Amino acid sequence: MPRVIRGYCPHCGHHTDLEIERVRHRPRSELRAGQRRFRRAARGYGGFPRPKPSGEKPTKRINIRYRCKECGKAHHRATWRAKQLELVEV
Repeated sequence: MPRVIRGYCPHCGHHTDLEIERVRHRPRSELRAGQRRFRRAARGYGGFPRPKPSGEKPTKRINIRYRCKECGKAHHRATWRAKQLELVEV
């Protein structure tokens, strides 16, 4: 996929050059409410609080951030599944 594409910027309201960057996952915070609830449910002899997932997915969802070169604001589009994503200079 090219590093720079021409696309719609919802902040500017028209088509501009968009820089594409891959979004990497950061470690989840232990202080979030869902994580606190999970830790509380998993504590003691109760075991895992929900059923185990049945199977492993063959691919991961690609998260991409599109940053407008004019206004500098970033937005996301719907993600898709892919085994690998390579950003190339065009």
